[in-house]
Amino acid sequence: MSERADQLSAVTSAVLTGTRLLVGIAARSLGAVAGQVTLSQFRMLVVLATLGETKLVTMAELLGVNPSTAMRMADRLAAADLVVREVNPLNRRESLMRLTPEGRHVVDEVTARRRDEIAAIVARMSPEQCRALVAAMNAFNEAAGEPPGEGPHPMGWPDA
Repeated sequence: MSERADQLSAVTSAVLTGTRLLVGIAARSLGAVAGQVTLSQFRMLVVLATLGETKLVTMAELLGVNPSTAMRMADRLAAADLVVREVNPLNRRESLMRLTPEGRHVVDEVTARRRDEIAAIVARMSPEQCRALVAAMNAFNEAAGEPPGEGPHPMGWPDA
């Protein structure tokens, strides 16, 4: 195996381990709203928190689901008073969605829990390790085309 292949294998293994950790953090952070929303529904809430009022068909594209799946998710969230879904007054064939204040509260609460857990882990790292992590994550995000920023990502995964 070449040196480059060895490097790629080591990096891939490290990222897989990191993603396992982050998925666990994401799952635990949803404990704050257990029974209220699923992970997929939470992703929809995060997209709405990021973009504001959004067309149902646009939401389906962003989440990578069929429009009928997005509609069922939106209906469940509307029944829970987390989103408002209504007909677009400019095009009656389209549905628009937006967060309710309770939906915003759910996004903020889950994101705060996630941020706190990640901050506790990062606090156990040295300043040098923190700088290396920031550089590595920025490079990783850039290579993936992930937009920089503090707020939730448009695809529905909050920054931490």
